[in-house]
Amino acid sequence: MYPLIRNRRLRSSKAIRSLVRETIISPSDFLVPLFVVEGKGIKEEIPSMPNYYRLSLDNLTKEVKELWKMGLRSVLLFVKVPDNLKDNQGSEALNENGLMQLAIKTVKNACPEMLVMTDVALDPYSSYGHDGIVADGQILNDESVEVLAEMSVSHAQAGADFVAPSDMMDGRILSIREALEDEGYLNTGIMAYSAKYASAFYGPFRDALDSAPVDIKNVPKDKNTYQMDYANRFEAIRETQMDIDEGADIVMVKPGLCYLDIVREIKNEVDVPVAVYQVSGEYAMVKAAAEKGWLDHDAVMMEQLTAIKRAGANIIASYFAKDAVKLLG
Repeated sequence: MYPLIRNRRLRSSKAIRSLVRETIISPSDFLVPLFVVEGKGIKEEIPSMPNYYRLSLDNLTKEVKELWKMGLRSVLLFVKVPDNLKDNQGSEALNENGLMQLAIKTVKNACPEMLVMTDVALDPYSSYGHDGIVADGQILNDESVEVLAEMSVSHAQAGADFVAPSDMMDGRILSIREALEDEGYLNTGIMAYSAKYASAFYGPFRDALDSAPVDIKNVPKDKNTYQMDYANRFEAIRETQMDIDEGADIVMVKPGLCYLDIVREIKNEVDVPVAVYQVSGEYAMVKAAAEKGWLDHDAVMMEQLTAIKRAGANIIASYFAKDAVKLLG
C-alpha cells in the first residue's frame, strides 16, 4: 500500500515550495552596520572585509540614501577614532561634536526617517582597546558604566533613536535607562547586547575600527572577563532576562551561526524582539571561500540568513544586508 501522505508533494515545484515556505527574508529584517571615519571623500575598503567600507560623513550621506532606496530602513553606527583622541577614560565619546554625534546628525539630515542605532562601548575610544576603563590589570565595571550612561545621553541628544550597549558591563542597562529618563529621552530605545560571547569571530571588525586590545603590561590581552564564555548556555538566558528587567527594549545574541541554539532558547523565554549580529568573521569566511571558488556565495549567504531568522531572530545585523536585498529583488 502506498503512503497516503507524501511530503514530497509540497516540494515538487518552485511555486509550491515558495507557497508553503515557513521563513521569509525581507529588507525589513535587516539592521545595517556602518563604519564612519574622519575626513572627506573617503570610501576605504576594509582588507579583511571585502566590499565593505569605512565612510567619511559625505559618503555616509550617499550610503544611507542608497540604503533607503533599497528598502533598508535601519542602521547601526560605529566610528573609527583617531589615535590622538583615545585615552583610558573614553573622553572623546562625550564630545558633542565628536564623530559619532556628527554621524548621527548626518544620517538624520540625509534621511530623517532612517532608524539610527548607535554603538555604546569604550573600545573605539580607548587607548587600551577595551570596552571599559582599565586600572591595575582590571576592567572597572561601575566607573565604566557611568561613562556609558553619559555616552548614551550624548547620542540621544544628537538624534539617535536607539542606543546599543555592546560592552557587557554589569548593570549598564539600568544606568543607561535611568540616565535617559532623567534627561527627558523617554522614547530613546535600548538594544542590549545581552548575550555577547568572547568570540574569535570579531577579528575583521577590530581591524575595521582599530579597536583590538593592546598587548602591554598590566592590560588584559582579551575580553574574557566581561564577554561571555562561549561554552555557556544558561548564563545567556540569565543575562538577557536581567537586561529586560533593567529596561532593554530589544535584546541581542552575538555572534550568529555558532549560537543559534542560544537564539532559540532566548526567543522561547522572552517577549521582546530578539536581534542577532552576523559578525565580521562570519562575513569574511563566506567572502574568502567564495573568492576561492569553494562555495556559492549567494546560496550560502541566503542559507545562513534564513537559518538565523528561522532560529528566532526578529532583527539581523549583517554586512550582507545589501547583497541579500539585491537578490530578493
